[in-house]
Amino acid sequence: MIALGGAIGAGLFVGSGVGIAAAGPGILVSYVLAGVLTVLVMRMLGEMSADRPVSGSFAEHARTAFGPWAGLLAGWMYWALLVVSVAAEAVAAAHVVGGWVPAVPGWAWVAVFMSVFTASNLTGVRNFGELEFWFAGLKIAAIAGFLLLGAVVLGGLMPGTPSPGAGHLLHDGGFLPHGWHGVAVGVVAAVFAFGGLETVTIAAAECEDPARAVRAGVRAVMWRVAVCYLGSMAVVVALVPWNDPAVADGPYAAVMGRIGVPGAADLMKAVVLVALLSAMNANIYGSSRMLYALVGRGDAPRALGRLGGRSGVPYAAVLASAAFGFVSVVLSMVWPRTVFPFLLNSIGAAILLVWALIAASHLRLRGPSARAVAALAGIGGVLLFMLGDAASRTQLLTTGGWAVALLVLAWVRRLRSARTGPGTDPLPS
Repeated sequence: MIALGGAIGAGLFVGSGVGIAAAGPGILVSYVLAGVLTVLVMRMLGEMSADRPVSGSFAEHARTAFGPWAGLLAGWMYWALLVVSVAAEAVAAAHVVGGWVPAVPGWAWVAVFMSVFTASNLTGVRNFGELEFWFAGLKIAAIAGFLLLGAVVLGGLMPGTPSPGAGHLLHDGGFLPHGWHGVAVGVVAAVFAFGGLETVTIAAAECEDPARAVRAGVRAVMWRVAVCYLGSMAVVVALVPWNDPAVADGPYAAVMGRIGVPGAADLMKAVVLVALLSAMNANIYGSSRMLYALVGRGDAPRALGRLGGRSGVPYAAVLASAAFGFVSVVLSMVWPRTVFPFLLNSIGAAILLVWALIAASHLRLRGPSARAVAALAGIGGVLLFMLGDAASRTQLLTTGGWAVALLVLAWVRRLRSARTGPGTDPLPS
């Protein structure tokens, strides 16, 4: 449920509209391709994490496979991805609530949300897990209800609402209205929407039986996400014309409005709000644990590794991760058209880099594998498409710039370690 909390967020409820606008009904092909890639990566990550369940998860596997530079690169890139996502989710959640209570400024809602979820992450992993369980449960219930309602309408069982059959799938420009280029754009959107599942292996390290928890969590989360994403997209493109402007703004709300459900707009806003808050909670957790793991390897200042009393919560890492979220929110308000979009672009391709390191680590640690080769080929194909696509190229190049900077940092650390001797922390408190 923790992994679902991080993965099923605004990317599904709102962001998927961008993919539908690009691919039309072909978004189903996009999600199948991205889903296969996700399953390959998660299976490999699950195997490595079951063998060695550590808080650093894939960053520690990369470090074991290739050396300190790979662990530093994977850890810091994923941390940046999560904390910038926290800021984006906080801003979006404040926007949703602001529509209901316009008298309260957006920054006040952001402060409330960030404070609540920082506190929940400081009180212990059990309390965090309980809160995330209910959040994720509400999202799953909402999606299940959406799928059931869609099936009723498509089956012609909804009074006063005729079934469109396959009309919207085939007759609004065809199944692939923008060809395979549109499908490729949809794959990029779908890959980023699937990001966040990796948190399950980070959280499992704090379970009573980490190896069993990893295996069970990875198996369960893969099919649940497949049902949620693929099923939802099928209902959307079957019930609403893909080129309806309302779909780009929010595909779920567009479906509810087309069916004529009373209070559909506010109902979907409430679901989106829950999704955003759940993702915030999960991403603060994941980023703090990754930062704590970086401290343990000497890749972050020692002061960030302090633990809190009997709960053993890495409170310094939680506060540092949440603080970056606060700062990012301030940047989004002061420079909404420059600095914050730059931050979002900076981590645009980070998940692909992390997935590539997972697949490469599996190949190195567990020997030749068809899954690893297929995953690396798929990731390489997505990266090549992003490089050739004007709309995606900036994200890829900016993320690449940060990756180069981290590699330079790792190289400098190696030189300093060679001069001062092993065991010296080059990033002191």
